[in-house]
Amino acid sequence: QVQLLESGGGLVQPGGSLRLSCAASGSDFRIIAMGWYRQAPGKPRDLVAMITPAGNSSYGDSVKGRFTISRDNAKNTVYLQMNSLKPEDTAVYYCKANRMLGSNLWGKGTLVTVSS
Repeated sequence: QVQLLESGGGLVQPGGSLRLSCAASGSDFRIIAMGWYRQAPGKPRDLVAMITPAGNSSYGDSVKGRFTISRDNAKNTVYLQMNSLKPEDTAVYYCKANRMLGSNLWGKGTLVTVSS
């Protein structure tokens, strides 16, 4: 079973930057997109960004223009570059892999805290 391993969370000041990484522990031909969702306390889990193997990406409205998703297919890894961070970006960020013919995969999450 492929697992998703996230890294790169932490504490950053408003206006700062962080980069998250999500590595899949193996290859799975059924994966059609990978990316990130986030969940703040008391709120639903929302889309941050997703990307296909071909490089087609989509973003949640609140992060457009500030966050950039990219991927390295050879390493089965996706990255999320987060710039101009705001306190409202504080959340647990979860890596997700959408798969055909099976359940989607989720990572365990990494905490991002934006605070002065």
